[in-house]
Amino acid sequence: MPIIKSAIKRVRQTHTRTRRNTIVKKSYKLLVKDFLLLIDQKKVEEAAKLYPQIQKAIDLAGKQNILHPNAAARKKSRLAKLIAQSGVSGVKAAGEKKASLKKEITPKVTTPKKETSVKKPAAKKKTAKK
Repeated sequence: MPIIKSAIKRVRQTHTRTRRNTIVKKSYKLLVKDFLLLIDQKKVEEAAKLYPQIQKAIDLAGKQNILHPNAAARKKSRLAKLIAQSGVSGVKAAGEKKASLKKEITPKVTTPKKETSVKKPAAKKKTAKK
């Protein structure tokens, strides 16, 4: 056990943060486990209904730095692929709609090329006085 006051406090803080992080981790891991069981049992519709809850839990873990944001995105992407491969078109179609809307919203704008300016002559070197 630490003797210094600040070290004792750090032990307390670490303990409470670990408990809090464990709760968040367990919540998304249990949801993923249930999701994978539903996929294995060919209950794809129920799995698709569970997917938004999983997204929310994984986003929360990513936001709280329990998961790295890229790891959270990777997990969500892989779960979405499982649904899409299983045959539910709802999740895949929603992603395609977003992509098509994004293309419609952002028009392609071309900017005219700037003309190159004429270079100024180099400044004359000053000679040192003797």
